[in-house]
Amino acid sequence: MFARTVEINAKTGKARELIRTVNDQVLALLKNQPGFVDEITLISQENPDRVLAVSFWKTREEADKYNRETFPKVNDLIRSVIEGTPQVRTFDVATSTAHNIVAGKAA
Repeated sequence: MFARTVEINAKTGKARELIRTVNDQVLALLKNQPGFVDEITLISQENPDRVLAVSFWKTREEADKYNRETFPKVNDLIRSVIEGTPQVRTFDVATSTAHNIVAGKAA
């Protein structure tokens, strides 16, 4: 199992609009991607304009393909409500209790 984090700085007061765009448009793109498992989107309590999106994937290769082919479209969808460039980081999932995500590794 593999995870991508995307840290995004929304324009002042635009975090909720960013979340709406993720819910209304980005999730539809993600759900159609081979290997996509789940998405969690968080808003910082310390800085309400900072958003962290965590997506889970069956394999790194599937996440990399999404990053190359679809993530540029996602950036276009959110560009009007963000500042700067989203920061992407990748991780191997070591443990999880939510949705039995690690169990999906064997699938």
